[in-house]
Amino acid sequence: MSKIICSAAIRGAHKIVDMAEESFEQALKKYGAAQEVAFPNTAYFLPIIYSMLGAKVQNLGDMKDIFQECRKLLPALVSEATWLPYLAPALEAGMATFFAEEMYEAIRYLNQPDYYTKTEEPTDKNIWLGAADDVIFRKRGVEFVDGTAPGFAAIMGAPPTKEIASKIALELQEKNLYIFMHDHTGKVRMPEQLTAAGVQIGWGTRLVPFGDSYTTAVFAIGFACRVAMAFGGIKPGDYRGNLIYNKDRTFAFVMAFGEVSDEWYANAAGAINWGFPTISDYNIPEVLPTGICTYEHVVSNVPHDEFVQKAIEVRGLKVSVTKIDIPMAFGPAFEGERIRKDDLFMECGGGRTTGVEVLVSKEMDEVTDGLVVVEGPDIQELTVGQNLPIAILVEVAGREMQSDFEPILERQFHHLINYIQGIMHIGQRNIMWIRVGKGAVEKGFSFSHVGKVLHGKLHQEFGAILDKVQVKIYTVQDKVEEVMALAKKVYAERDKRLGNMTDETEEVFYSCTLCQSFAPSHVCVITPERVGMCGAYNWLDGKASFQINPTGPNQPIDKGACLDKTLGTFSGINEFVAQASRGAVTEVSCYSLMTNPMTACGCFEAIAATLPQCNGIMVVNRDYMGMTPSGMKFTTLAGMAGGGAQTPGFMGVSKHYLTSQKLFMAEGGLQRVVWLPKMLKEELKDKLMQRCQEMGMPQFFDMIADEEVGTTEEEVLKFLQEKGHPALKLDPIM
Repeated sequence: MSKIICSAAIRGAHKIVDMAEESFEQALKKYGAAQEVAFPNTAYFLPIIYSMLGAKVQNLGDMKDIFQECRKLLPALVSEATWLPYLAPALEAGMATFFAEEMYEAIRYLNQPDYYTKTEEPTDKNIWLGAADDVIFRKRGVEFVDGTAPGFAAIMGAPPTKEIASKIALELQEKNLYIFMHDHTGKVRMPEQLTAAGVQIGWGTRLVPFGDSYTTAVFAIGFACRVAMAFGGIKPGDYRGNLIYNKDRTFAFVMAFGEVSDEWYANAAGAINWGFPTISDYNIPEVLPTGICTYEHVVSNVPHDEFVQKAIEVRGLKVSVTKIDIPMAFGPAFEGERIRKDDLFMECGGGRTTGVEVLVSKEMDEVTDGLVVVEGPDIQELTVGQNLPIAILVEVAGREMQSDFEPILERQFHHLINYIQGIMHIGQRNIMWIRVGKGAVEKGFSFSHVGKVLHGKLHQEFGAILDKVQVKIYTVQDKVEEVMALAKKVYAERDKRLGNMTDETEEVFYSCTLCQSFAPSHVCVITPERVGMCGAYNWLDGKASFQINPTGPNQPIDKGACLDKTLGTFSGINEFVAQASRGAVTEVSCYSLMTNPMTACGCFEAIAATLPQCNGIMVVNRDYMGMTPSGMKFTTLAGMAGGGAQTPGFMGVSKHYLTSQKLFMAEGGLQRVVWLPKMLKEELKDKLMQRCQEMGMPQFFDMIADEEVGTTEEEVLKFLQEKGHPALKLDPIM
C-alpha cells in the first residue's frame, strides 16, 4: 500500500483521536461520567463500536475504555526513515478513526441536541439529518433485503459544480443506490448544490445529507454494521463476521471530491476494513492491488463523466437496469419523492377529482400488446393548477394468467408510477391520487408515459404469466365513471373470493425466504389468514410468485398433518422450516406467540410482546417512537424479535394480522390484546371493530389501552381493571 496514503491516514487518525479525546474530557468535566450518551432512538448503542468490540457505550464513563482501545490501535507516525508493510497499520488507524469519530458525534448530540434534524427529510432551517434512527433504518432495511437497494455511495465533499453534482446523483439513483453525503470541498457542500439545482434530498429520494463534517462518515459505516447485526444475524463483537458480511453483501464505496486531507485518508482507510474502496477525482496515489477490497482499494484522477461507472466497476457491483423510454429518470430512488405545493403542476384523484385504477385479465385476442391509449386532455394541453379526473385501466392476457393474480399485478401500479421522477402516486383502487410536478412537465411528461412504464415493467417482472399488456388512460369524466363502475364490480368479486379463503380451506401454504440473505435461519410462513410480517406478501402473492419463479423465495408448503389445531402446528410446515433454516428452527406454531413463535428478519411492520402483569399482549408498530408498557421502545424490541431467532413472548407481525381470526389463537385471540399505539388503533379501527362484532364483544375496541392511557404496565393494568378487560380472566399467559 502507498507509503504516502498510509502516512497521511495514520496522521489523520492521530488528529481525529486527539480531537475526540479532547471533546470527551471537556464533556466529562461538564456532565460527569454517568451522563447518558447515544445516537437517538436506536437499540445499537454506538453501532460501529458495538459491532466491532461488543461494547455498549451508554454513558460518558464507558468511553474511557474505548479511547484506550483507540490508543492501542494507533500506530506510530511514519517517518521518512521508516519502511514498513503499511497496510495493516493503516487499517488499524482507520478503525481507531471510526471509534473516535463515533464517540465525537455522540458527544455532539449531547452538546448540540438540535445540530441534526433527526428526521427523514431536511427542514426549512436545517438540511443535516444525522444518524438514521431504528425506525428509518428498519423501514429502509427491506430494500437492502429484496435487492432494490444493492448498496450505497458515501460521498466526501462536493463536485465542482451543481450540474455535475446533479448528474452524478441522478446516475447513482438510476442504479438504485443510496447516496450518503458528508463534509464539504472548499466550503461547497453537495446537498446544497443539489437543492440549488432543484433536486429533492432526504431518505425518500435516497439522497441522504448525513452531516457537514468528515466525522459523520461514521453514520454511513454504522448503517452497514447495523444491517449485518439486524438482518444478517451477526452478533455484536463478531468483528470478523461483520467485516466479511459487509464486504460480500453490502456493495458500498467512498467517492471523494477535491483535495484529500489527512482526515479523509483516515476515513478511507477505515472504510477499506469493510471492503469499501475509494474513488477520487483528485491526483492522489493509487492503491491498485487487490486484497481487503474485492478489487482496487484507491483509484484516483477519475473524470466526472466516468465517476459512477468506475465506482461500480471497482466495487464489483452488478447492476441490472432496464431502460424505460420516457424523458424522465426512472427507478426506485424516486419512489419516496414528494411533490409539494410550490412544485405542483396538477393532480388527479385523491378527493380533488374522480380517480380509479384497475387491472383485469382478458382473452388473448382482446388485448393488443403495447397499446397505450390516452383519451381526453393530456398534460401538455393544461395550465398550472388545472386538475383532471383519471381512470387507469390495464388489460392483460396470458396463457398462465389467473384471475387470482389480478390484485397482485394491480398493486404494482403504486411503486411503478412512483418510480417516475417528478410523479407522486398515493393510495390504490378508487382512492388513488397522482400529483405531477412542474419539473416532469418541463421534460415533456405525458400520461402515455405512465402507460409505457406499466407495460414495460409488468412484462419485465411478470413475464412468466403475461403475454400481452395494454393500457387505457381516460381523463374525461364520463369515461372515468364507466371505468369506476367496472372497477367496483371487480373489487367486490375479488374481496368475496379472498374473504372466503381460510387456513382450513387450503392444503398448501407458502414460504417466504426473501430475507434469508440477511437472516439465514428465518423462514416466513404465509397462510390465507396470516399475511407476511412485512405486510407486503399475502397467500395469493406467494402463489403468484411461485408461478412466476418456481425456484424463487416463495415455495409451496404442503401443510401436512395437523399436530395441534390451537397452536397451528403442522407436520409439513415443521419439515419445511427445518430444511429451509438448515436445522436452526425445527418447529413453528402459526398461531402462537409463546410456543415456538415464527422467526423474523427485521422487516416486520409491528412487534407483539407479552405484558405479564396485564396477562395480555401489546403490539407496537415501527412508526411509534415512544415508550411502550414493556419498558422498551420499538427499537429495543426489534433486537429481541429479529435476526431469525425464536424468542417466546416476542414476535414480528404485520399490522393487518391484528384483524385475522387466527391472531394469537393459542393465547386466546384478539381478547389478549391490551395495548396498541393510538395511531395503529385508529388505522385499523374499522376492521378491528368488525372483529369485535364477530367476537360478540362490540365494546372491546374501547377496552384496548393506548399511550394516552399509559406507557407502564401499572397504568395499563389499572385501566384494564376499570374496563373489565377479558384478558384478566384468561389463563396466565406466562
